[in-house]
Amino acid sequence: ATYAHLPGSKVVTPSSPRNARALLVAAIRDPDPVVFMEPKHSYRAFREEVPEEEEVLPLGKAQVVQEGTDLTLVSWGAMMRPTLKAAAQVEKARGVSIEIIDLLTISPLDGDTVVESVSKTGRCVVVQEAPRSYGVSSEIIARINDKALLYLEAPVKRLTGYDVVTPYFGREKSYIPTAPRVVRGIEETLDF
Repeated sequence: ATYAHLPGSKVVTPSSPRNARALLVAAIRDPDPVVFMEPKHSYRAFREEVPEEEEVLPLGKAQVVQEGTDLTLVSWGAMMRPTLKAAAQVEKARGVSIEIIDLLTISPLDGDTVVESVSKTGRCVVVQEAPRSYGVSSEIIARINDKALLYLEAPVKRLTGYDVVTPYFGREKSYIPTAPRVVRGIEETLDF
């Protein structure tokens, strides 16, 4: 979130090899400065086919990964994997429909896509790797409160890292949101 505070700069954070390449092409072609955040948790986490032909994802536009009607789940970067896993578990167990949004770009933030989704579903959970305070999740919730507050059927829940120094390797997994933690957050929001 620190780089997002620099006026005129753009910040992207891909969640997969395919959108990493597409965002990198867009970043190279963009006339403005672009900070390209590579989530190290995604390295070697999974494999994905990347097509030979060039793809470009527009900067500043979130991607609706999955349509849904009961809850909006917003995430980006390395948190997309546990988010997708948790959504699949809850959908299977409860028979609900979850809309999943991958922000892709942190700055400029595509608040319109998030607000449109929350207006439809009435519930939202935001998952970020960074600490709870002063993060991107706070800005997302502020935008929801500005434009979709009256559509909410439950308070927006955010699942984040803790407000402590990031632990070293080995303890890092207890710091960032995991799929079970995301499942609990989704269930609490659905049950509100």
